[in-house]
Amino acid sequence: MESPPQPPALPDLPPPPPAPVRWLLLALALLSLATGIVGIFLPGLPTTVFILIAAWAAARSSPRLHAWLWRHRLFGPMLRNWADGGRVSRRAKWSATLVMGSTALILAMVNAPNWARWFAWINMACVLVWLWYRPEPQA
Repeated sequence: MESPPQPPALPDLPPPPPAPVRWLLLALALLSLATGIVGIFLPGLPTTVFILIAAWAAARSSPRLHAWLWRHRLFGPMLRNWADGGRVSRRAKWSATLVMGSTALILAMVNAPNWARWFAWINMACVLVWLWYRPEPQA
């Protein structure tokens, strides 16, 4: 008889800071988590970076929230890959490329100042170059 899969082990957490700092970090974690969730549905708003910030802040303020993020079916693999040497899955790379490409096309069609378009395009290009140079998780 096969045993059920075990949840991923949690990393060691840093000692908790004083209460006022802990509350500020918890607010940052919740705000970042909410922004990351909105980023799933809103092109141009990154998800990964906000989930990474949420996990960092939660690790210092709420072990319960951190454990939930770490074991979440969508956010957990992303966090575990990042903790394992800053790895980013190929699927995440392609997803980011498609979303940024769509955003770049939309930006080309709207009435925006040229400097704003170029600023966004250059930033997206830099992020994509950096992203594609990140190592990928082991199969």
